[in-house]
This record gives sequence, structure tokens and C-alpha cells, in this order.
Amino acid sequence: SARMSYFERLGWPELQRASGIGPILHSTQARFRLPLVWPDTVSVATRVSAVGDDRFTMLYEIRSRSLGAVAAEGSGLVVAFDYGRMRKAALPEVLRERIAGLEADTPVAGG
Repeated sequence: SARMSYFERLGWPELQRASGIGPILHSTQARFRLPLVWPDTVSVATRVSAVGDDRFTMLYEIRSRSLGAVAAEGSGLVVAFDYGRMRKAALPEVLRERIAGLEADTPVAGG
């Protein structure tokens, strides 16, 4: 959900409808630090830590409100994908600019 919310903030769904280039998740990893117990509430933060020619790395942090601590953290590698041609594509420059803008204005998760 945090990843999709980030994509929405970038305006990527609209860009994908216009260009056919959208995100595809290449890989993900998670490290669970504390058990969550119902009825806990969590908050999730995400940020982009590195941007390449056709991909970027997102970091995630899940914080337990009842414990006041990080319950899990992880990362995901997102690749720009041309769904019409069924192959990876260059990350559009407008997305690079929007990522830079979001990261300049967003508190850092995981670091």
C-alpha cells in the first residue's frame, strides 16, 4: 500500500496510461524485528534511496504504535516497464524529477 501510494504521489498511474510505461516489482526483502499483535495499529513509511537508469530502490519501515518501535523494515527494487513491448524501459525523466522533489520534502524512513 505504501509503494502504491508513493506511485500515486508521483503521478505514475496517469503517466502509465499515457505512455504505457509503469512500475513492476523486481524483488523485495523484509526483516521482521518485533511481533505485531492484534489490535495494534501500524504506520508505514517509504522513501527512495537510489535511482538508476531504469529502476529505483525503495526502503520501507513499519512501526508499531502500541510498542512505539520499528516492527519491520525492508526494501524493494522497482523497474520501469513498457507493458506494450513487455520489456524494461528507461525511467522517464519526469519521474526522476518528481522522486527528487518528494525526497526533498519527505521525512526519511529507515535512516
